[in-house]
Amino acid sequence: MDKRIKLQQGDITKLQVDAIVNAANSSLMGGGGVDGAIHRAGGKQILEECIKIIDRQGRCKTGNAVITTGGNLPAKYVIHTVGPVYNGGKNVLKEEEQLANCYSNSLKLAMENGIKTIAFPNISTGVYRFPKQRAAEIAVATVDNFLAENEQMKDVIFICFDDENFGIYQKLGL
Repeated sequence: MDKRIKLQQGDITKLQVDAIVNAANSSLMGGGGVDGAIHRAGGKQILEECIKIIDRQGRCKTGNAVITTGGNLPAKYVIHTVGPVYNGGKNVLKEEEQLANCYSNSLKLAMENGIKTIAFPNISTGVYRFPKQRAAEIAVATVDNFLAENEQMKDVIFICFDDENFGIYQKLGL
């Protein structure tokens, strides 16, 4: 496992990194969970930029990512990515690919914007019901593979809000 991958427990809105990733919905208008917390902590500037993105391109598709400033957050940028809604395993290969795309597309966007430190929440494991263990495995493998080909990224942090996700990532060797 790449040594640039780190694990922390806490509040993603308080991290001092170049960018945090938001587990957004396709409207980019804020919502519950981490999405709502980022919009509340970051202030109206993030929402205003999200509205401009939607006006320009329409809704953000599952697995894709867009970037805004961090508003009032310590992070300079917020990368918004739309995770898949887990549908009881009916379309599990597509859902796993979409989740992996959330991580890889967020990292590509980070590289394009000169971002060296980035933090990810547990994408799709809340109201979108993706199984937490499998989501963590996909997240870690995708980031590890990306870092193997990209030297520029300095640190990738998985930030877990709850004990359950934190424990899952610890068991994966972080």
